[in-house]
Amino acid sequence: VQLVESGGGLVQPGGSLRLSCAASGFTFSNTPMTWYRQAPGKERDMVATSAGGSTNYADSVKGRFTISRDNAKNTLYLQMNSLKPEDTAVYYCKANVGWMYDYWGQGTQVTVSS
Repeated sequence: VQLVESGGGLVQPGGSLRLSCAASGFTFSNTPMTWYRQAPGKERDMVATSAGGSTNYADSVKGRFTISRDNAKNTLYLQMNSLKPEDTAVYYCKANVGWMYDYWGQGTQVTVSS
């Protein structure tokens, strides 16, 4: 199993970024996938989940972030709009393979600052 995040960077408040998570080594199409984030000194928190055709979001990102997946490309996305300084964190994707085993990517840094 391999998960590789990309798309992070520095963006001004109010801006947008799209994160990608390229997956390999498992059957992506039927695997629950989740974006998490971890800010300095804080715990890693769930941001958005895609599983069984359904999505779920943390309250802090509802209406601003959108999780999606391209099963043909084995890629998970996170479109982030109206970014705020408090969105600054390392963003990770997680695969729940076989609905049993969790695998993590290496993370991508998102910094929201003017």
